[in-house]
Amino acid sequence: MVLEESDTELTAGDAAPEFELEGADGESYTLDSFADNEALLLVFTCNHCPYAKAKFDLLNELAAEYDDVAVVGINPNDAEEYPEDSLEAMREYVDDGTIQYDAYLRDENQHVARTYGAVCTPDPFLFESANGKEFQLVYQGRLDDALNPDDEPSRYHIREAIDAVLAGESVDLEWQPSQGCSIKWTDE
Repeated sequence: MVLEESDTELTAGDAAPEFELEGADGESYTLDSFADNEALLLVFTCNHCPYAKAKFDLLNELAAEYDDVAVVGINPNDAEEYPEDSLEAMREYVDDGTIQYDAYLRDENQHVARTYGAVCTPDPFLFESANGKEFQLVYQGRLDDALNPDDEPSRYHIREAIDAVLAGESVDLEWQPSQGCSIKWTDE
């Protein structure tokens, strides 16, 4: 396990890069799939990383709690080296209720993770719908202040950011990097 900190080149106001990915439910998803939402939380995550696993419950809660926010997990890890991150294993996590996000997507060729500049799991990106035309980045950083899998959070940065977006306010948070296992790239 290699501990990494998020370090994207996307900045506030940047449009969400387009994608088309298969979901654990067998459906194909694009940004347009979430266009009816006021916000889109994309989290690069996986099944095997203890840092990512520690955030499953929080992400499930966010998906259930916020009707106007799409919570989407994207798993970019090399499934040949890490079979627990295969699409089949993702389906099992969804089917048994471990993961209850609005969508759990497979980035098989890792193009989406590279385009977004994701480097660790979890690596969250919060986008706000801009006039119903595109999603613009408003926050990229920690989900909460529990940086180790066994820590209990006392502050939920992502809730603060989501609440600001839904209230029509700017997100006034310092972008502190998320940390977790490195993404398992196929060419490393």
